[in-house]
Amino acid sequence: MGFKSINPTNGECLKEYTTHSEEEVHHILEKAEISFLNWKISPLSFRENLLKKVADLLEEKIDDLSKLITLEMGKPIVQSIAEIRKCALVCRFYAQEASTFLADHTIQTEASSSKVRYLPLGTILGIMPWNFPFWQVFRFTAPALMAGNNVIIKHAPNVPQCSLAIVDIFEEAGAPIGLVQNVFAEIEQIPSIVIHDTIQGISLTGSDRAGSAVASLAGKHIKKCVLELGGSDPFIVLKDADIKQAAYFAARSRMNNSGQTCIAAKRIIVEAEVVDQFTAIFLEEISQMKVGDPLEESTNISCMARPDLVENLERQIKESIEMGAQFILEGGRKEPNSNWVLPSIMHHVHIDMPIMKEEVFGPLAVIVTAKNAKQALRLANENIYGLGASVWTTNEKLALEMADQINAGFVAVNSMVRSDPRLPFGGIKRSGFGRELSKNGILEFVNEKTIVVS
Repeated sequence: MGFKSINPTNGECLKEYTTHSEEEVHHILEKAEISFLNWKISPLSFRENLLKKVADLLEEKIDDLSKLITLEMGKPIVQSIAEIRKCALVCRFYAQEASTFLADHTIQTEASSSKVRYLPLGTILGIMPWNFPFWQVFRFTAPALMAGNNVIIKHAPNVPQCSLAIVDIFEEAGAPIGLVQNVFAEIEQIPSIVIHDTIQGISLTGSDRAGSAVASLAGKHIKKCVLELGGSDPFIVLKDADIKQAAYFAARSRMNNSGQTCIAAKRIIVEAEVVDQFTAIFLEEISQMKVGDPLEESTNISCMARPDLVENLERQIKESIEMGAQFILEGGRKEPNSNWVLPSIMHHVHIDMPIMKEEVFGPLAVIVTAKNAKQALRLANENIYGLGASVWTTNEKLALEMADQINAGFVAVNSMVRSDPRLPFGGIKRSGFGRELSKNGILEFVNEKTIVVS
């Protein structure tokens, strides 16, 4: 099939790459194995310096790299710039904190010495998505490298230039040969890579279907994996919340990256007493957002990344309307057969509709009315996913009680869900398992080795 870099705004093919052959894949794995033998014994100071140089290069090249993101998958340029900055941030974070995170942990026992050491596993395969083509790679690569592992990136087929650019940055920063590599592999090639002896762990960000397939294979071959999968995040607005502020952030959470974000506010659950007020302000916020050229800094919402994504969104809307859902704001495609989709808002929904039970990727917001806080909590948990959630209320005690009861890996009170290098990030249920970022993230792919001296 090959890997095509296609500008989603106009369908122009920017570049095309040939799928790696079986022999080429084998050579990539061989280089990774050799690289790991040296990297695992490298001083932490050497790894720190590499990540600092990478961060510097990301910031030096921010204009070109952010433009590349926008050209390959359509992200508004301001958001692409923010993505590159965040990648530099995570590199500097692990360069600074890894020595603390990986320090030996001494435990008092009757032995003269008992300690836990954190040692690298080997080569980690990263199966990455297109919606944050730099950030998703860096948030697993930075901690993996600092722990002494090396990585192979199997990126999404529509962002091949981003994947190659990441490898180039590491090479320019002085990374040893084979430390960070790209593989152009088709879906049918992935199983043979996953089970290869060189691969000691898999980090996958993507759909729950992809996660299930990879986790099954990893489990069969006894390999560690971390899965960050889909989300249908609830955004709960209670009657005592700051309604204007909640509506402002709900709009930005839902329409970030043109609605193509795992942690977007996908189910906006509002108490009945304030739902009309909230909806009016939310509608105004969405209506004021500019849909346009992603290379213009004034653009808030751009096109969707691929035609198949648009088609799936249209299916979800059509089937939900047939089940009784109604538009508050009807958007849809600007032109037939294009990737340009105007924002929509829907209500009169129930949990069996596709726009409620499936992950929705695209500029569609769903508003759900709840009788009270108790029903809002129940509605929030009536979903197969458990990635993030938001609760908006001035009652901190109630907010914390609800945060404990919401089935999610991350709950934000009076703010939108966003990842932070200092905080663990990941989900439960069909949103996956394992954690990225923070100390938790760097310890996912290490051997926690106990050493006892009598």
